[in-house]
Amino acid sequence: MTRSFRFTGWHMFATIALFFGVVIGVNMTMATLATRTFGGVVVANSYVASQEFNGWLKAAEAQKRLGWEPKLESIDQRLVVATSARHAVATAVARHPLGRLPDVAIRFTETAPGRFVADTRLPAGRWRVHLTFVRGADRADFVRDVAA
Repeated sequence: MTRSFRFTGWHMFATIALFFGVVIGVNMTMATLATRTFGGVVVANSYVASQEFNGWLKAAEAQKRLGWEPKLESIDQRLVVATSARHAVATAVARHPLGRLPDVAIRFTETAPGRFVADTRLPAGRWRVHLTFVRGADRADFVRDVAA
């Protein structure tokens, strides 16, 4: 005596639920990995950006050769930068990461060779600081996060 298998509505429901559960699970995993590993870059015109990309790479290589890698810290809500960019003009723009506070333009005074102290204090909080050093024809731009 053989018993035949009947495919019922419950079997169909379980099959569809399992299928969509796997699809949704994979999509959620991929979306999570994508947002945690690469924040993305926004440009006004991607075609123009692609044409300028090699120039950006050359500028980055020239900046790296300068060796002006800055170390940024906040002392009493005043930014202090230590770098090998001696006798350079240092400026910065501090931006609040969430845009809750207005941008703060910062000028620095070189208090010792390679040590720059900000002329203004930052409001308390986390800031993303866009540093610029210029000495003659040499220029270097850096982005650092700091808590004031």
